[in-house]
Amino acid sequence: MSEQQIDFSSYDFIQRDRINEYLKKMIAFGGSDLHVKAKAVIRARKDGKIHQFSGGIISAEDSRTLAKEILKSDYVKFTQEKEYDTVHKFNEKYSFRVNFFFQKDGVSAVFRIIPTEIPSLKALGMPDIVQSFTQKERGLVLVTGITGSGKSTTLASMIDEINRTKYKHIITIEEPIEFTHKDRKCIINQRSVGKDTLSFKAALKASLREDPDIILVGEMRDRETVELALHAADTGHLVFSTLHTMDAKETINRIVSYFPVDEQHRIRLSLANVIEGVVSQRLIPTEDETGKITGRRAAMEVLVKTPTIEKLILENRDIEIPDVLEAGRDHYHSQTFDQSILDLYNEGVISKQRAKDYASSASDLELKMGGLSSTSDRKNTENTGESETIQIEEEEDLFDLK
Repeated sequence: MSEQQIDFSSYDFIQRDRINEYLKKMIAFGGSDLHVKAKAVIRARKDGKIHQFSGGIISAEDSRTLAKEILKSDYVKFTQEKEYDTVHKFNEKYSFRVNFFFQKDGVSAVFRIIPTEIPSLKALGMPDIVQSFTQKERGLVLVTGITGSGKSTTLASMIDEINRTKYKHIITIEEPIEFTHKDRKCIINQRSVGKDTLSFKAALKASLREDPDIILVGEMRDRETVELALHAADTGHLVFSTLHTMDAKETINRIVSYFPVDEQHRIRLSLANVIEGVVSQRLIPTEDETGKITGRRAAMEVLVKTPTIEKLILENRDIEIPDVLEAGRDHYHSQTFDQSILDLYNEGVISKQRAKDYASSASDLELKMGGLSSTSDRKNTENTGESETIQIEEEEDLFDLK
């Protein structure tokens, strides 16, 4: 029987149930991503590090069967496109964003955890200024960072805040839908690219005829989507979106670089007019007194629209943005990554070395620290080798699947 004619009624879903057991174990010990690779043991990411489950390898045949059991009728499309995003509902509390893809040994998949309950902005440790972005009536708000930095969670929390406090019509365009929003005070229409609409561009263009107040675009990944998002913000809508950029300065530059040189001044003019805020995130491992990793906290750079920021964007002076963010902290509540990281260090949740590793400028940050080391830093320095070994052994024990 060809892959176009799969009879799923004959499947016993043993591989899906097997993976569910791994997902259950990973949830219990605070993991974030499960990695399934044909002809390899199953691994999981916890606190930023990859750890190996005990147990045998998953065969190429079993990995392909797993894809069929989870994707079902979408499996045919997966074989055609060679990669596929979907959501796997585990139970009432957790779902997983899943990406299946082919590699040289067969099929691989990565399952990323999505809590069903959306955390509040306060629970995420967001500065109060981030909450203020949800009160805007129009403009563009961007959440940026590398993959796995928590962008989707932050956006979901912002939409949830609006849903609980304002009477609006919200349209989300996502690939795939991760967090599910229930109508509270708002009407929320969630559209999945590939299922409910053909593309971000098509859905965004159509949304302007659907009486929205707020539009969430899962990712601004091409020139057409960026232009439509800017147009939506310019015509009186509040638009939220994400980019895979490291900080506010790079975010502005990335948006402009989507366009040819002769159009970039026009885009800078539009962007300077509509931008309301940029929240850039980095997740930093936290440690106890022995140097053992205990979790992760988000360091955040926050750009807030000011006349000076508008001028810098318009005049192609993006390189000056970090200095303006730093200087505007007291008055505008903007902040740089290094200011946020210094706060975490002063709280005692990250070590001096960890702070320097994640800083935009390690030398500048060290100067701001005043060259002082806390007691926990000295303990971390003294016990680095021993504690790292203990940490790996203990965490690998946690991932044993009996």
